[in-house]
Amino acid sequence: MKQKSLLGICFGGLLLVLVFSVNSAASGHAADKVKVGFIATLSGPGASLGTDILDGFKLGLRHCGDKLGGIPVELVTGDDQMRPEVGVQVASRMVERERVDFVTGIVFSNVMMAVARPILDQGLFLISANAGPSLLAGDQCHPNLFTISWQNDQTHEAMGKYLQDQGIKRVYLMAPDYQAGKDGLTGFKRYFEGEVVAEVYTRVNQPDYAAELAQLRAAKPDAVFVFYPGGMGINFVKQYAQAGLKDEIPLYTTAFTLDQSVLAAMGDAALGLVNASFWSPDLDNPVNQRFVADFRETYNRLPSLFAAQGYDAALLMDSAVRSAKGQIGDEDKLREGFRKADFQSVRGDFRFNNNHFPIQNFYIRQVIRNDEGILTNKILGVAFTDHMDAYHQQCPMKW
Repeated sequence: MKQKSLLGICFGGLLLVLVFSVNSAASGHAADKVKVGFIATLSGPGASLGTDILDGFKLGLRHCGDKLGGIPVELVTGDDQMRPEVGVQVASRMVERERVDFVTGIVFSNVMMAVARPILDQGLFLISANAGPSLLAGDQCHPNLFTISWQNDQTHEAMGKYLQDQGIKRVYLMAPDYQAGKDGLTGFKRYFEGEVVAEVYTRVNQPDYAAELAQLRAAKPDAVFVFYPGGMGINFVKQYAQAGLKDEIPLYTTAFTLDQSVLAAMGDAALGLVNASFWSPDLDNPVNQRFVADFRETYNRLPSLFAAQGYDAALLMDSAVRSAKGQIGDEDKLREGFRKADFQSVRGDFRFNNNHFPIQNFYIRQVIRNDEGILTNKILGVAFTDHMDAYHQQCPMKW
């Protein structure tokens, strides 16, 4: 990418680095290195999600000259294997042995609920690039926790509103039995006013849904809404189509089930399905267009929602370190920098609510084949503008 483009995304250009260096030398407190711990699910059925977040994060760092706020970065990665107890072990290693300055990543909410307190209790900043459990958005919000993605309920709320607006009367709900699954269906029901025929929670990483699909068919709902990220989504969508249900009962979901990282594995089973998201590869703003083009050039694939979140996480961290003039040991200055969110997001305008969760737009998308024959998502319309999560008023933080 040309230097001019880099300067438009991240304040890592030569002139600004020189200015930063002078200011840092004058203060006498700037760090000479920023150490970032990246924890994500990098193996098993959810590996594609963690890998995409990591690749997006690395691209964001590259656009910042492999620096945060002008300071060289050392990146330490850890695989939580989608197991909370493993996530705690990885977090402990990063905090105690690696002595990282920031922690980011975190794909699944059950892992987030396990690792958040051990990280935050050490006075570190935790920047969630995905998981957004309701508990941490409400009365358990924390001044050092910032979520760059969304609060779990929000995307599902957008689809609940969409089906309500479409006049759907009876809906069948399904999700995995963990925090994000429960938050997701809660969010859907917050805006859908019709009849919930059934609310079914399945095992996390369950590979076969034959019994549940038989029960679903017998219930004869007007529509089905599900939340199944990663490998769970691949299995469910393919089995739904193979059972002939795709032609009988409309299936709706969110970007987490129909994300770019899994569409190729789903094949035609995903084609035409409608979902909700805060981001899409065809979102029309210069930063997103540049991100999509560079991600594709770098990794030889279209970016996913998760890659976009990882990218924004890097740019947010850069903006905070820059705002604090490199004084990463000063929690107050860093927190102020994070709250400013002074960076150009792939989603366009970006700002945090009082609970450090985003206020943002949500879109309705549909899976299509593009001109190259690649399955991807296309925006159909806007579901919410400047949407706030349902829990921010329970958070005691005021700023």
